[in-house]
Amino acid sequence: MSALVNFMTTDNLLFLLQGAGKSLLLAACALFFGLIFGILGAAAKISKHRILRIIGNIYVELIRGTPMLLQILFLYIAFPVMMRSFTGQRFIPDPYICGAVAMSINSGAYSTELIRSGINGVDKGQWEACKVLGLSYGQTMKLVILPQAFKRIIPPIVSEFITLIKDSSLISVLGATELLYSAQILGANTFNLIPPLLMSAVLYLIMTLATSYLARRVERRFAISD
Repeated sequence: MSALVNFMTTDNLLFLLQGAGKSLLLAACALFFGLIFGILGAAAKISKHRILRIIGNIYVELIRGTPMLLQILFLYIAFPVMMRSFTGQRFIPDPYICGAVAMSINSGAYSTELIRSGINGVDKGQWEACKVLGLSYGQTMKLVILPQAFKRIIPPIVSEFITLIKDSSLISVLGATELLYSAQILGANTFNLIPPLLMSAVLYLIMTLATSYLARRVERRFAISD
């Protein structure tokens, strides 16, 4: 207990909070771009064109069938080698960008299935009404279908964001100072890893519980608006 009290200095807490901020930013970026990938993936999977459906299925199965850590390492290690073989120049990737891209692609595969299920859950009469009104496919999706679909998938999207907050710790293997790696640095400096790990666990809990609370508020507001 005394070790934990001694550890909780202003500098140590600020260092961990900076790491927590980077974890949140990574998760938010991954969720945002993952939703974009998810919309494109869902559109491909429900498309009438067979090639688009095949591409969408390959994307989802490939990404969901491999670990995120493997995807992060592939972008950080294998991709620069491929770039060097094509350009002949050395390419040094940024660990944060690699982590954000890999997390976005991974989140997009899961968001694809969430959005597809949300779209399929919209009453078919909505599609027919849009056709009668003369709306194009793009207008129908943007103005009518996607808003209703997103209302239905708020809880699983929040769960995906919480997962991304925790999975941001995976980029610590690249030496990026997110929350977990910040705790490891402090543990190495103080020769005691337990207090920083405990504090990082508390910060992860605060972030995930706060996200769940805000999501419930948003979900109730949407329920009232319906």
